[in-house]
Amino acid sequence: MQLGALLSNLDDETDAGAALDTIGDLVLYAAVFEMGARYDEAPGQYISAAVRRFASRASDEDWLGLMAAAENGDDPGRSVLQQVLRWALARDAAEGTATLHSGCSCKGGPRGAHGHL
Repeated sequence: MQLGALLSNLDDETDAGAALDTIGDLVLYAAVFEMGARYDEAPGQYISAAVRRFASRASDEDWLGLMAAAENGDDPGRSVLQQVLRWALARDAAEGTATLHSGCSCKGGPRGAHGHL
C-alpha cells in the first residue's frame, strides 16, 4: 500500500473501505467503524482525521513507535496506518467516556467537523 496515495484518497469511501480491507485486522476495522459513528463520521473521514491528529498531537515517543513500525513491518504503509489508528482509537476511547468531542477543537460541529484539524 502506498501511504501517500492512500491518505490522499480517504475522502472517497470506496478507497477508505479498501484501505481498511488491506489492513486485514477485523478488530481494528470494527473499531474504526464504531468510533467514526460516535463522531458522526464515515470511516474515511475518521481515518483522515486520525492521521491529522497524530501529525499534530503525537508525542516524540509516539513518532518513534511509528517509525519503528514502518521500518520493521513487511508493508510500511499498512504498519503506519495501523499504528496511527490504534493511537487515535485509544485517545478517542479515553476521552469518549466524558463527553464526545471533549478533546477536539471541533466542539461537536456538523458531520465531519471532527476531522478539520
